[in-house]
Amino acid sequence: MPTAAMLDDMPKGAWIALMVIGFVLFWPVGLGVLAYLIWSGKMHAWKHERSEHRFGRHCGSSHRRSRHSTGNYAFDAYRDETLKRMEEEQNAFGEFVERLRRAKDQAEFDQFMTERRTAENGSSAN
Repeated sequence: MPTAAMLDDMPKGAWIALMVIGFVLFWPVGLGVLAYLIWSGKMHAWKHERSEHRFGRHCGSSHRRSRHSTGNYAFDAYRDETLKRMEEEQNAFGEFVERLRRAKDQAEFDQFMTERRTAENGSSAN
């Protein structure tokens, strides 16, 4: 078994022990192990594995579920339909707000032009 494959297969406890021993013997070795664990994403994988275990999901490579799937097809269909409907409502509301802004801008511009014309007519009458 190649060294890299052997290192990848080491359990979490072995990595922690290796890091602690590295810090005790010669701190740069412990720091190097810690840097490797962070850089390789192993620590993130441990956190992800722990949260999946806590919520009853097992992290086997053959049965990983999609992030967006809960495993309950009826709920997933309901959620997708609701999200689609909400997205359509959000788009419709955005268009409504845009129409309101345009109408308000037009009203303000019309008021400005009316006041300007009134001011021009008043100053030309003097």
